[in-house]
Amino acid sequence: MPSFKLLTALSACVAHVLGITVSTSTAAYTVDTESSYPFTVAISRTSCDVTSLNYYGTEYQYSGTGSHIASGLGTATVSYTTSGNYVIVKCVADSDDFDLTHYMVFADGSSSIYMGTYTVAEPSIGELRYIFRLTGLTEAYPNGNVSYTAGGTSVEASDVYLVDGETRSKFYSSDRFIDDSVYCATTTDASIHACFLRPNSQATEKSSGGPFFRDIDLNYGGDYHSVTYYMNSNHAQTESYRQGFHGPYVFSMSRSGVPKATDYDVSFFDHLGLTGYTGASGRGYVKGTASGVSSDFPIVVHWYNDDFQGWVYASSSGAFTSPALVAGSYTMALYQDEFLAATATVAVTAAATATANIAATNAAVTDTRTTVFQLGDYDGQPTGFLNAADQLRMHPSDTRMADWNPGTVASSAGAAAFPMAIFVDVNNGQKITFSLSSAVTSAATLRIATTLAYAGGRPQATVNSYSCSAPAAPTAVDSRGVTRGAYRGRGDVYDCTIPSGTLVSGTNTVTINVISGSSGDEYLSPNVIFDAIEVFY
Repeated sequence: MPSFKLLTALSACVAHVLGITVSTSTAAYTVDTESSYPFTVAISRTSCDVTSLNYYGTEYQYSGTGSHIASGLGTATVSYTTSGNYVIVKCVADSDDFDLTHYMVFADGSSSIYMGTYTVAEPSIGELRYIFRLTGLTEAYPNGNVSYTAGGTSVEASDVYLVDGETRSKFYSSDRFIDDSVYCATTTDASIHACFLRPNSQATEKSSGGPFFRDIDLNYGGDYHSVTYYMNSNHAQTESYRQGFHGPYVFSMSRSGVPKATDYDVSFFDHLGLTGYTGASGRGYVKGTASGVSSDFPIVVHWYNDDFQGWVYASSSGAFTSPALVAGSYTMALYQDEFLAATATVAVTAAATATANIAATNAAVTDTRTTVFQLGDYDGQPTGFLNAADQLRMHPSDTRMADWNPGTVASSAGAAAFPMAIFVDVNNGQKITFSLSSAVTSAATLRIATTLAYAGGRPQATVNSYSCSAPAAPTAVDSRGVTRGAYRGRGDVYDCTIPSGTLVSGTNTVTINVISGSSGDEYLSPNVIFDAIEVFY
């Protein structure tokens, strides 16, 4: 029978916060939230790795490698404090590779970990993520097995694989940040969900790339399921990284289906005193009306500066109210879906609501003109073009894709007959034919709107016998794009003035080639992705 002194010593190693207990050992702090579905998490006292994650009596943490920031902080100063109903685990890393503080907050009776990551500088690896490595959860929500790469053979680099005749990649699990509020690894019977959630706009206000940026969410590689929360990366990145407090973001275990991000109230973070966190008292709002864009498309308003960003869908009438923005001066951008229609400047004041309307100014959206033909819409995406419906979730070499090289397409066949991308080494020189009942006697314009370029690719066209000038190389986006399921870059638009008399009665032909000073093979050759192609006068 244990002695009284031994029991006293043991009880001293267990701290109680209401129902929550924190047990301390030489190796770890173990938090038991006393949830009705038991939830205990062990966190290394030397590295901040999660070394055990036990839910409802089952261990889900992979034993071979912990869960952590990046691929592990290496060493960190790990401590915990309590605040009301909460236990706050704090990990400080100050090394050649990391200068950050990571927080894991546990609530009494909850099966969630509320996280925040404060960065002074970008990790030396050049990206910022938190990754859980979980076992027993082989399925994925919401996009299914597109990121199931176990047992596959490499198709491209070490991140695209062929599995059962289908191409798969961790990149194919991504969704636009504006829509990506919850994603989960699940059991085969969907009885258990392990999910990352973005409960409000603060979860992404320090991210980089804007509302339409997308990044890796899930990847089952055989040993474990990677459930990853990316705060920034160079995966088709278009702007500089932001430092400071990233979050709150939430990891949650559920036996009640897919949790809803809106069910997670993180306002209690205002009272925890976390480094770099800005609470409600330091935030304000912008409201107004967006106009000049088509209500046939989603209307998005985006606020950004060097330190913060936020976004919101406007109503079909254009009315909007921003999320709670940290006080400061912002660029306010208006998008017709993803197509940039206008920008303005607005000042946000703490504890106040500014009124600022915004109207489209982009000529592609606002100008009155006579369209000879148009493939695709000015929506900032390749939607409607050949293979666009599949490109997000499969490699362009996938046998489920249509032939990338139709050669000559009649404009009357629509965007669905013309490839969403032209690759120098695969399908260069695609042609569009169109008929006119009479010649166009005025000058005309060929407009080619693109979403993303790779390896300096840009379109150079000929219209009948007239050759458009070769455009300058676009600003580089330093990442593979289309093969990773990405399509969004800088949205370059190329206009070519067609001299009067060039468009004739009868059949006319536009030929589009991609040019570049770089080279590459097949789908890694220089390429461009199309948003819209239009001839007008």
